[in-house]
Amino acid sequence: MTAKVAIDLALDRLFDYAVPPELEKKLSVGQLLSVPFGHRLARGFAMELSCEPPKEGIALKCVAAIEEPTPFFTPKLLELARAVAAYSAAPLESVLKAALPAAVVRRNARPKEALFVEPCAGRKPEEAGRLTKRQRWLYEQVVRLGGGWLAGLAQELGCTASVFRALERAGLLSISSRAMRRDPMAGRRYLPSSPLPLNDAQAAALERISAQKAPVLLFGVTGSGKTEVYLQAIARELERGRGAIVMVPEISLTPQTMRRFAQRFGDKVALLHSALSDGERYDEWHRIRRGEARVVVGPRSAVFAPVGNLGLIVVDEEHEPSYKQEELPRYHARDVAVLRGSIEGAKVVLGSATPSLESWMNARRGKYELVEIGRRAGGGTMPNVAVVDVSQGERGIFSRTLLDSIALRLDRREQAILFLNRRGYSRSMTCASCGAPVECPKCSTPYAYHRADSCLRCHICGGWAELPAKCPRCGAGTFDFEGLGIQRAEDALRKCFPSARILRMDSDSVSRRHSHDEILGMFGRGEADILIGTQMIAKGLDFPNVTLVGVLNADASLNQPDFRAAERTFQLLSQVAGRAGRAELPGEVVFQTRDPSVRAVRLAATGEYAAFAEGELKERREWGFPPFCHLALVTLASKSPQTAAGWAEMYSKSLAAYARGRDMKVGEAVPAAIGKADGWYRWQLALRSPRPGLLSSAWRWIRSCRPPPKALRIAFDMDAHSMM
Repeated sequence: MTAKVAIDLALDRLFDYAVPPELEKKLSVGQLLSVPFGHRLARGFAMELSCEPPKEGIALKCVAAIEEPTPFFTPKLLELARAVAAYSAAPLESVLKAALPAAVVRRNARPKEALFVEPCAGRKPEEAGRLTKRQRWLYEQVVRLGGGWLAGLAQELGCTASVFRALERAGLLSISSRAMRRDPMAGRRYLPSSPLPLNDAQAAALERISAQKAPVLLFGVTGSGKTEVYLQAIARELERGRGAIVMVPEISLTPQTMRRFAQRFGDKVALLHSALSDGERYDEWHRIRRGEARVVVGPRSAVFAPVGNLGLIVVDEEHEPSYKQEELPRYHARDVAVLRGSIEGAKVVLGSATPSLESWMNARRGKYELVEIGRRAGGGTMPNVAVVDVSQGERGIFSRTLLDSIALRLDRREQAILFLNRRGYSRSMTCASCGAPVECPKCSTPYAYHRADSCLRCHICGGWAELPAKCPRCGAGTFDFEGLGIQRAEDALRKCFPSARILRMDSDSVSRRHSHDEILGMFGRGEADILIGTQMIAKGLDFPNVTLVGVLNADASLNQPDFRAAERTFQLLSQVAGRAGRAELPGEVVFQTRDPSVRAVRLAATGEYAAFAEGELKERREWGFPPFCHLALVTLASKSPQTAAGWAEMYSKSLAAYARGRDMKVGEAVPAAIGKADGWYRWQLALRSPRPGLLSSAWRWIRSCRPPPKALRIAFDMDAHSMM
């Protein structure tokens, strides 16, 4: 027998090994193996097994050992990994690595064992002979608690281990060694919840989801009760003995989402995301693989969770760009979810109030089934939206309209959310004399000023610098701070409302573990009046007492050099507006903008998604952009600007020659929008075709006939979601 093994070296090929006779009956596809590679032992996954002998004259090295008997990948997950690698033109090993958290196979992440105490079934204290009052009371407490870890029980009940041992000798307790589970939900247990009554639209959506085999695009307005539909659809799958995966776009959404699912399904729920410790990730993943957890909640990597007998995949807020992986392998989790559903015969639900234009087109073409929920659940109404033109007489960070609305909410003891999608205090620090910005030496962008820690920070490479005493260019000592950041908005808000309780939520304020949950928990308990934050507060949050949402600089994201800028602006504004008035209290939204006539702002204010999509699709068709084609972005980076530019131009000309006579367009090589990042000069070229396989083939061809030097970094991004 021979085995084809994928070794974790991103070499984009499989290696053949002979299987020793003693391992032949033990070896399975998907197992982690130890194999000789060069002068050392390497680890890799068995991808294929064959009984055919190797070619004549070829002597194969033998598999050294099977690291673990139970396969880490099922045949269907391996099929999925192969398909993702082929589509994205990524090494298969990189897809396997993305699908399997490193901690899962790391030996030092395995759980430690400890002593666990539990009552013996069927035994009564009377049968154990004479017991002291203390022993009887202790036994009753263990029964009440249902058992527990010996060390924890001894501390909680104020006794020593010897008392438990005495009850074990009496036959009342069992003490055994068990692997300790590291629970990411420890200390956050929730009361069970029952299914909520569905309105007619929700009930119809649930029935259509249960009956459909094609992927379902659940197009429901914000607050329409999509999550309750997900919950009841999952419950039906669990009754059939099947499992489910629920994907959310941001870790910041996980606490509220996890609470809803934990309340409904208890310990059947597992949590997977990057903020878990290695031990927690190890335990949760193996609970899923063993079938102890049947419902998985997490961001994009959860699409690869080893759920057996998978029945349903839910992609909540399917339009979110965070579902696109920006590092190798550059997959889109929404598309992988649809592919996995097809491979495993599972239902797939893509939910959004503002669907991506790709999903909207797939629904129009009949590839997806469109299911709509056009009104809010529980009798709630959509909020009233006011668009304030801050270019006409309005001065300062907050318009009079927004200030009056905030004051009214404070008087009524209601809550408000303010949204500004820019970190720091100001966008840049410029010399008052010559106007030159203070730039990051590694990137072609100005430093942002962060007043909270009194320093300059680069939002591209993460570097920082102290505030300069003099301008590096002209030597002047006076500076201006330009552009509005969220720290500056928070300071201004505190001055306007000194007695208000204000929380800020951005990537700077949530750097500690569980800080997302802490801030949202405080706001949800009414311990703050105003929550001001960046895009992490723009979607998925549900607070009944929030009746006002204010958006500062509503049109700021329209200035990005990206053909998706208008779509993202519309989606972001619609989503953040949907946080207001989600219960009985009516909601109000204020958009502050310098151009109220912009289509994305105007139609987001009126909630006309179909009208926006129609206008945007018309322009995309004229321009020849997705979803009317597939677009791949090639980014070349080098420490030498000449190297990056020269290779980009050579690749552009070579690919243009390759494209002649084929249904494919190749753009000219141009400097990237961020021309220098972390010391690397960046150039780009775009490839477009209605056939994605043609783009992948072109990329593999150019890499084989024009292999780049080691000094050049090249990224191929199929279905690129960012042109930056």
